[in-house]
Amino acid sequence: MAENRLIYLPLGGAGEIGMNCYVYGYGPVDDERFILVDVGVTFPNMDTTPGVNLIMADMSWIIERADRLEAIFITHAHEDHIGAIGLMHGKLQAPIYCRPFTAAIARLKMEDAGADENVVHEIGPTPEVVECGPFKVYFLPVAHSIPEASGLIIDTPAGRVVHTGDFKLDVEPLVGDPYDEALWGEVAKDGIQALVCDSTNVFSSAPGRSESMLCANITDLIKSAPKMVVATTFASNVARLKTLAQAGVDAGRSVVVLGRSMQRMLANAHGTGVLTDFPPTVALEDAGDIPRENLMLLVTGSQGERRAASAQLANGKYLGFTVKEGDMFLFSSKTIPGNEVGVANIINKYSALGVDVVEDEDGSYHVSGHANRPDLQTIHRLMKPKMLIPMHGEHRHLRAHAGLATEAGIASTVVPNGTMVDLTGDAPVVRQLIEAGRTYLDGDMLIGALDGVILERIKMALNGRVVVAIIFDEDDEPLGGVWVETTGLPRARTDKTLAELMEEGVEIQIARAGAKTLLSDELLERVIVQAVRKIARDLIGKKPTVEVLINRLVPA
Repeated sequence: MAENRLIYLPLGGAGEIGMNCYVYGYGPVDDERFILVDVGVTFPNMDTTPGVNLIMADMSWIIERADRLEAIFITHAHEDHIGAIGLMHGKLQAPIYCRPFTAAIARLKMEDAGADENVVHEIGPTPEVVECGPFKVYFLPVAHSIPEASGLIIDTPAGRVVHTGDFKLDVEPLVGDPYDEALWGEVAKDGIQALVCDSTNVFSSAPGRSESMLCANITDLIKSAPKMVVATTFASNVARLKTLAQAGVDAGRSVVVLGRSMQRMLANAHGTGVLTDFPPTVALEDAGDIPRENLMLLVTGSQGERRAASAQLANGKYLGFTVKEGDMFLFSSKTIPGNEVGVANIINKYSALGVDVVEDEDGSYHVSGHANRPDLQTIHRLMKPKMLIPMHGEHRHLRAHAGLATEAGIASTVVPNGTMVDLTGDAPVVRQLIEAGRTYLDGDMLIGALDGVILERIKMALNGRVVVAIIFDEDDEPLGGVWVETTGLPRARTDKTLAELMEEGVEIQIARAGAKTLLSDELLERVIVQAVRKIARDLIGKKPTVEVLINRLVPA
């Protein structure tokens, strides 16, 4: 009889921050039963993924084994953990389990994708359990920057795995579950085979700070503002929204919430009971009667999103509101790596309007939702796992976290995306490397990163595009002239357009071509592409993408 093993395979989120997707399996080699933890997204940028809507992990490996997938567990409702669930569930076809607030967001994702929201099941925290195949899974409440975040306690015949999800050690998070040291200790009392642990803040050397520390600082800041105040944070950070709103009210301001995603998060927080005492706000239609110096706007767009409320205000006007010289704009958030340019653009636009922009450079107006280095060490000591697998972080984060564990005498190794490790023994052992790519949502289509579509788009953006069309008559003679159209290319420094010069150059090459070339679409296309690129290189220093259309009339 084949020997059973416990395996862990990250498909996303290990070697990057975002796009979380993790597989656990138990059983004989090539016949394991699986669970999937999180189905998240990351966001595109114009430099590397122009025109793409969303990016998610390539889940081909688990899709090919979907008949052995027992369940999907979502740890919390941040986009990098839940954003792809509606798009990918049709290929996975397994029940989805999450806590009530996360379930409300998951249902919205399923509805937006036209998928069946009835596959989403609400589960309470431990001791409530989901039994699926060889796994018993419990939700472990953790503090984070969104309500009802959870780690997972995964019991298997090979031992207990604790998957922390995103977490921090905050005993007073204002909204959501506080850190409960006694509960974590209870979970670990019979031994932990493997701790799969958040690595995001491993380089932050000071202990993490509580959400409850911010309100007084923000209140004082708002009191110092002579005119209107605008503040932004992550729409999903319900605790921070509460902090900001309370600070505004305490400073004597009327608070208005702008931005659909922010309003939707607050509505779901109220509807699921995780938020019961949000400070009073003013409806949009009533805000016009309030003097500007008595207003505080809470707006979306802390990461520089071009269509969010903060960007719209920076461009001049949004829903009847305008910002003016002397107003204050507060970023109560941390800029995610990769979003620096978008955020800087918005800050500069506000500066040009005379708005005083306040960023959180010293931690007065923002605290992280992730455990810092000393907090990770606290969890290591409390859980005493046999082995530790760093997850959720760039490669440098994973490596530093593995080193931290090794220093404490815990077996550890770096496990980036696509690395399958065996957790059955006393230390993790790499068993297999698989292709761990990306899937793009491009318009309404899901396409692979290696399909070539985005590469072609980048080439066109960098070098322009030329379309060449030619028609041959029934005797394989050119009918009329060559037609050329250029896109994204400058004019040549002559009295003729670049397209006209290319038409002349291609016609000369066709006239010189032999019968063998003229009768072969493949050979003729090669000649035309070479001619067009030589002209472009000589005249404008570019090597454009060239598309050749050859039409041949069929004899009657």
